[in-house]
Amino acid sequence: MKKIIWKLCSLCLLTPVVFLCSTNKLLANDSIPRNRQAIDLIDPTIGNVGQLLEPTRPTVQLPNQLIRFTPQRKDYMDDQISSFPLTIVSHRLGQVFALKPSVAAPGKSAWASKKAYDHDLEINKPWYYSTWLIEDEINVEFTAGKKTGYYRFRFPEGENKSVLFDVYNDGPAAYHFLSGNEITGIETYNGDIKVYMYGVFNQKGTPGVWENNQLSNSKIIAGKGIKAYISFPAATKEVTFKYAISYVSAAQAKKNYEEEISKKDFAAVAGNGKKVWSDVISQIEVKGGTIAQQRSFYTALYRCYERAVDITEDSLYYSGFDKQIHRDARPFYVDDWSWDTYLALHPLRMILNPAKEEDMLQSYVHMYEQSGWLPTFPVLFGDHACMNGFHSSVVMLDAWRKGLKNFDIEKAYEGMRKNATDATILPWRNGNKTKLDDYYQEKGYFPALHIGEKETVAEVDPFEKRQAVAVTLGGSYDDWALSQLAGDLNKKDDQQLFAPRGQHYKNLWNADKKFFMPKDDKGNWIDIDVKYDGGPGGRDYYDENNGWTYLWQVQQDIPGLISLMGGKPAFEAKLDQLFRESLDMPRNTFWNKFPDATGLVGQYSMGNEPSFHIPYLYNFTGAPWKTQKHIRFLLDTWFKDNIFGIPGDEDGGGMSAFVVFSSMGFYPVTPGIPVYTIGSPVFEKVTIALPGKKKFTVLAHNSSVVNKYIQQAKFNGQPLNKPTFTHQQLVAGGTLELFMGPKPNKRWGVE
Repeated sequence: MKKIIWKLCSLCLLTPVVFLCSTNKLLANDSIPRNRQAIDLIDPTIGNVGQLLEPTRPTVQLPNQLIRFTPQRKDYMDDQISSFPLTIVSHRLGQVFALKPSVAAPGKSAWASKKAYDHDLEINKPWYYSTWLIEDEINVEFTAGKKTGYYRFRFPEGENKSVLFDVYNDGPAAYHFLSGNEITGIETYNGDIKVYMYGVFNQKGTPGVWENNQLSNSKIIAGKGIKAYISFPAATKEVTFKYAISYVSAAQAKKNYEEEISKKDFAAVAGNGKKVWSDVISQIEVKGGTIAQQRSFYTALYRCYERAVDITEDSLYYSGFDKQIHRDARPFYVDDWSWDTYLALHPLRMILNPAKEEDMLQSYVHMYEQSGWLPTFPVLFGDHACMNGFHSSVVMLDAWRKGLKNFDIEKAYEGMRKNATDATILPWRNGNKTKLDDYYQEKGYFPALHIGEKETVAEVDPFEKRQAVAVTLGGSYDDWALSQLAGDLNKKDDQQLFAPRGQHYKNLWNADKKFFMPKDDKGNWIDIDVKYDGGPGGRDYYDENNGWTYLWQVQQDIPGLISLMGGKPAFEAKLDQLFRESLDMPRNTFWNKFPDATGLVGQYSMGNEPSFHIPYLYNFTGAPWKTQKHIRFLLDTWFKDNIFGIPGDEDGGGMSAFVVFSSMGFYPVTPGIPVYTIGSPVFEKVTIALPGKKKFTVLAHNSSVVNKYIQQAKFNGQPLNKPTFTHQQLVAGGTLELFMGPKPNKRWGVE
């Protein structure tokens, strides 16, 4: 090993890019040095190839900060990069300000060209990116600040050397070269949001623009689809570009630049980024497990900081919820998709950084104040009408019950209540309620159409459909959360009003079929094949998944669901059947209709959020050992430490938070009830550094790939004979001690 390291160090003196890539290769196998740090185990390429849908991307950013970067290409399999963004505005919703270095003379073909690269010469770290443009022989490096970014280009000798600017969006834009090395820019995002840029090159060049289908030496260009460039002398070897972004103003962009990055060199910015990430990632320390498990775990933890993002600039922020600039001493966060994140990401943040979570929840409150609605998918341009349900209500209850108080709970409750009484619950729609919502509130379920029946309500999205069963089940959970918070806040009348709505899920339980089934507006059952009917994604009745997945969507009342199924033995048998049930058709036929239902084990879909809690339901049946078995199998099968290592849409931390929790050995089955249920930790020891210098520790004696079953357990030294513990026990600091073995102890955890 010493000889290998010496050779690598010698190579580093000559070719640093190759050295760093070789280091990446070392990190990818079990020959990793013993003195490795948690930060060294992160591999942003894990999951970069999706099974059917959106893969992960190797995002460079500081945790929960505005600047996010990844090279623009079709996907990881593409060996050409079309451009590099100055920032990704929203997770999977676009970017602004395109640039790329070029050795070709500026011209139409230069802007249109794509840059070939070699995957093995690409370096991906949370704080740093580098690639070698193999045909142009240009080395590209990037590192990120909070509101700033830093590019470094190393050009070959004897060639033209230019940096080309472009835009991603079709609205009005402008570039203005103030001098030979200073540039400002404006790009319009999502139709009306002005994004401002200020940047400085390390040396002067000759600027120009592409205008009227020809080059011009003008220093200013404005319009749509604009292009600009700056060329440097032939002797130039290295060009750096430091810049800042603002959603507030051009002046603020320059101020962001001056305050954050103007006096720092590339190494300082990258070094700070590595330290920030190291501090965040090392909050959880693990020992034991395999190198692959550690890599998957820490990479998942890194992805849990991809969103939401703080867009506050010197106490100012732009809000897409009222199109105004606001002043606030607290951070304002956007880009949070609560249908994806309420299950595990928000609960994880409530443990690791409750103060940041409080700021995010207060941001939700401000959004309600500014727009009149409590959002569910807040992004830069406002509430993105997406998916179904008002699960931000569940997040509010969960936070309140876990002791997070530094947000305006009364105003949040007001928004929750308005959503429940006045808003439409139609999928992918925002705004006032429709006649379908009136029906739901009166009858207690969302009415469905028969197969082939034509839609009669104009507000229904033509593709997303009514999703009648999914909407009823999701609405029941949200209304339960509202009634529970009403009780906690001593609003007894509201508690009594909304508590029955939390039981609406029972109105669609078909006792004969033993599934949640649709009804029409006359109260008649609609007889469907729960595996396959409902059109693309089952959206007439369910959402992205079929009736087997939605059979378990009653997290708020698991005892009630068990009762509907006929008791614990029947419930357990149905869970067994879920993991064993055949598709009854070729997979390509099934996936043609249900492309989101990936990561299949029987009818269980690991690749979609509604499935996360299901393996843990065995803990409620008297068979916790089956939870331990399935969780270990699912983690090992679907979350490998390679480019295929995410089974579905990761959704900016939504799925990764499941990996973090499950690898540590516990999970929040019901956000809103501050209790964790125990699984099977993959590590021998997990230590979480908590606020107030407290620590929570999970000790799993003899845990290994084989030893996955809990034989006995203790909490703070006292025998623990149930598979749960409370949030209060966790945040008080304590030790969960598990004794693991290769075969299940079927008596442990049976209440």
